[in-house]
Amino acid sequence: MSVIVGYIPTREGRAALRQASAESKLRNVKLIVVNSHRGGRDFDAQEALRFEQELKAVQIELDEAGIEHEVRALVRGNEPAEDLVAVANESDAQCIVIGLRRRTPIGKLILGSNAQRILLEAQCPVLAVKAGEDD
Repeated sequence: MSVIVGYIPTREGRAALRQASAESKLRNVKLIVVNSHRGGRDFDAQEALRFEQELKAVQIELDEAGIEHEVRALVRGNEPAEDLVAVANESDAQCIVIGLRRRTPIGKLILGSNAQRILLEAQCPVLAVKAGEDD
């Protein structure tokens, strides 16, 4: 059993990580942090290094908080939604936590494509959080 969080180093990603950490403690299960990229030519070495450093900082933060965790950096050509749902299925997840961006009035008609796919395809509950002022 686990809690899965989709993490990218943004305000929304930090909000999702914070909430997922709380869910993990509450449920007394492992937290699996998933950072997913399609890869390819748009994902250069500098960006890969920056994400690697961010994930190391996340590991340190979770270690210091005493949260059992695993960090997975996935670059295998999938959409992030595919990776999150696959990890949730293979780890018998109790829930998936994702961060949502604030949207314009027109943008509110449509969720982001990854968020929408996760909500529709996940076999476990999905908790969507927005970034707060502290994120």
